[in-house]
Amino acid sequence: MKRKYIHILLIVFAILLTNCNKTGNSKSGQNNINTGQNKGTPVMEFKSVYHDFGKLKQGEKVSCAFTFKNTGNTDLIIKDAAASCGCTVPKYDKEPIAPGEKGAVEVIFDSGGFRGVQYKTVLLKTNTAYGEKTLTIKANIVS
Repeated sequence: MKRKYIHILLIVFAILLTNCNKTGNSKSGQNNINTGQNKGTPVMEFKSVYHDFGKLKQGEKVSCAFTFKNTGNTDLIIKDAAASCGCTVPKYDKEPIAPGEKGAVEVIFDSGGFRGVQYKTVLLKTNTAYGEKTLTIKANIVS
């Protein structure tokens, strides 16, 4: 009985190995890893994806701009920007950003109702190879 299970496992393992090798050897499959080098792929290159506001008084509203450049080969489109909290509002370029051009995402943070160290994120949905990019802000809210 144990021999039967061992044989089945060996067959399944052999099938998996065979299928993995087939997809890796095809000429069309060699460029499946999107690194931004393929023709027609936008690349969103940020100077920084993190901003620390430092100490803020409770109720203070602040903003920062995350700047980026499209270093890819085709237009970059930000499809959506979603904040992790209603206290954070992202504003972004709605028009496509051509290759070589710069863009920005402004993040507005309202510290009302918060105390202590806060981290908030903005998730960008894009047409890049990865499809998403996360921006992070930090603030230490004091009374």
